[in-house]
Amino acid sequence: MPPDERLGHIAIEDEMKSSYLDYAMSVIVGRALPDVRDGLKPVHRRILFGMNEMGLASNRAYRKSAKIVGEIMGNYHPHGDSAIYDTLVRMAQDFNMRYLLVDGQGNYGSMDGDSAAAMRYTEARMTKLAEEMLADI
Repeated sequence: MPPDERLGHIAIEDEMKSSYLDYAMSVIVGRALPDVRDGLKPVHRRILFGMNEMGLASNRAYRKSAKIVGEIMGNYHPHGDSAIYDTLVRMAQDFNMRYLLVDGQGNYGSMDGDSAAAMRYTEARMTKLAEEMLADI
């Protein structure tokens, strides 16, 4: 069979539509929806794992949020510092999370819509609950 006959002909519109839908669904399922097992998205897991690797236990000293964000971005999540810091802040806000995973020190925003201070002014460490989640790692 000649090489031209082995190749099928597909309309580009149909291929683009199905490829885009497949990609969009994989992004939604893989990144945007929390996992049923623990309720966390990949960015949450990367932050907690990175904080664990940095030794930021609940009984240790706080570390600057900028240092944490830099470590996470450099080692685990190369998507920009603002996404990482926003997620770190949300994990420290008692009005956003039922069970806090990050113990934040400094201005982490308010329920009234006030945003958190810049990452160079805040500090964080893991809570005991976060340590328990990572105990078997």
